[in-house]
Amino acid sequence: MRLNTEQLTGALKQLAPVYFVTGDEPLQQGEVADAIRLAAKKAGYATREVFAVETGFEWGELAVAADSMSLFADKKVIDLRLPSGKPGTEGAKALIAYCQRLPDDTLLLITAPKMTAATLKTKWCQALDQAGVIVQVWPLDGSALIQWLQRRAQKRGLQIEQDGIKLLASRIEGNLLAAAQEIEKLYILYGVSPISKQAVEQVVADSARFDVFKLTDCVLAGRINRAIKILNGLKAEGIAAPVVVWALAREVRMLINIKLAIKQGQNKEAVFKSYRLWDKRKQVVNSAQSRLDMKSLQQALLLCSTTDRQIKGREQGDYWETLLSLCLLFAAK
Repeated sequence: MRLNTEQLTGALKQLAPVYFVTGDEPLQQGEVADAIRLAAKKAGYATREVFAVETGFEWGELAVAADSMSLFADKKVIDLRLPSGKPGTEGAKALIAYCQRLPDDTLLLITAPKMTAATLKTKWCQALDQAGVIVQVWPLDGSALIQWLQRRAQKRGLQIEQDGIKLLASRIEGNLLAAAQEIEKLYILYGVSPISKQAVEQVVADSARFDVFKLTDCVLAGRINRAIKILNGLKAEGIAAPVVVWALAREVRMLINIKLAIKQGQNKEAVFKSYRLWDKRKQVVNSAQSRLDMKSLQQALLLCSTTDRQIKGREQGDYWETLLSLCLLFAAK
């Protein structure tokens, strides 16, 4: 069974034997896992064994933990951390075997990074799905982020006006850990008093996550204003310009190769699959390759080369200005 984070709270009234929490938003993932552990503790699961699947991990330990009884409690939680998101052949077999013979009075909690659609269709993921609950945690943006901030603030007893919530969303965009910290800071300063937009503006730092991959996604999607904001953020944070050039050049070359492959008669979906493009990523790449002609992509590649020479001092000019021109060309509609 698959649940989102909102559905999980009610579902925890009756615990499942297996929970698989996957996603790339650390605050939500951590809080979901904490909620499951707390519900288990209240239900009498007093013992917890933690396993981290790293190099050298023996999957036989999972079976041993499942079969062994605690000296102090009849119920226990097996907390399995899967940082790579890939159990490997041995791990997949171990997880399938576990689900086929679920131990009594044992709750298995697995946490892992975001799973691809293909991974979620594997036998071991399907076994977890059939045996218990899969909770997928997604990064929040737009109205979903606004609603999350409103709920978070209300839970803390804060009265933040709507414009203040929107400003907070723009400042901490995508970074829920920073959002939680800023809400706590507002509570300490203002308590339950009404909080205006001006108050939020004075207190909240600009904690948006400006990373290179957000930049490439924005230029691919044609979001010019957003791309400019991220580029300025990268510059202000002291991100090395060669890293930005590398990321943009990689996207340009990929689009050129995709367009050539499609022109030669190859199936578009097969081409996308060969580049491991899935879900939202496939959508923005498809948008870019449809929007940009080969001449524009070749010009973008030339700008990448110019920027590289400017960074190395082999050509005059401000490489951040050239990067701006590159983004404007890349994101042009």
